Amino acid sequence: MRFFDLHCDTVSTQVARSGGKVRLNSNQGHLDLKRLQKSGSLAQVFAAFLPTYDAASEVGITAKPQELFDQIYTCYQKELRTNKELLAPALSGRDILKNDKAGHISAILSIEDCVLLDGDLHKIAALYKKGVRVMTLTWNYENSLGYPASPIPADMERGLKPFGKAAVQKMQELGILVDVSHLSDGGFYDVAELSREAHIPFAATHSCARSLCQHPRNLTDDMLRIIGETGSVCGINFNAYFLNGLSSNYTKIDDIVQCARYIRDKAGIDALALGSDFDGIDSTLEFGDCAGLPRLADALAMYFPSEEVEKICWKNALRVFTEAAK
Repeated sequence: MRFFDLHCDTVSTQVARSGGKVRLNSNQGHLDLKRLQKSGSLAQVFAAFLPTYDAASEVGITAKPQELFDQIYTCYQKELRTNKELLAPALSGRDILKNDKAGHISAILSIEDCVLLDGDLHKIAALYKKGVRVMTLTWNYENSLGYPASPIPADMERGLKPFGKAAVQKMQELGILVDVSHLSDGGFYDVAELSREAHIPFAATHSCARSLCQHPRNLTDDMLRIIGETGSVCGINFNAYFLNGLSSNYTKIDDIVQCARYIRDKAGIDALALGSDFDGIDSTLEFGDCAGLPRLADALAMYFPSEEVEKICWKNALRVFTEAAK
């Protein structure tokens, strides 16, 4: 089985934060290239995660968002050069297929939290030129685009700001996959409307089902229905707190399978993908790390026919990335 994972934080939290002491080829986190190769990885989205406020202070980050992105980007480019026998950048779906034919895992660069845009549309084109092909609009704080998911109903209803709508349209125009994970419910519906108008799918790259677990980061049944109707995808997050609530920080394979079955029933099989959040979560995983993904595929095969397991593990993500990124 091949795997296309829509979100990991490895380059940000493992490599860049270590000042280059931790490397992408082999490390003690959830993910490295040796284990990706062992698992059968087709493509991996690497997020440039840009924490701010208290979240930045907690991990000793003092750099402003643009400066932090530049630091992460430098590390990312170094890892691409150092590991060119295993890893190759992908800017489109065509690149992924080309890389696979050459025996390379595809690396896709994303940004988690568009706080660095700071109301400037021109920055989107600059990031596109650097190879960014996925953009998570918000993280856990308000930014110039909109508002994050929140347990407060009034805050959750807030939609995209005018700049946020313009930014989404610019991303769609250039060929950047829009990611609604972390976004408020109101923002989700605004992105869905813009997606319908442009006939371009979007993604919730690392989210789960709110009916199964009442976490504001998860998607309601209505949102899952819209994901399916727009040809978009939801990448299942492996965080135990999004799968089984606050009772345990242990992610069982059955938790992920249950979530996949639920999303299939609400959104359709074409809406399912994987969005591990490797190295961005602290959950203990039953299958260990990225090398254990084949165990997850085997468990999915107990409830889904083989062609549907392929859709979940890589084909749906490849389709959406091909349609949205260019």
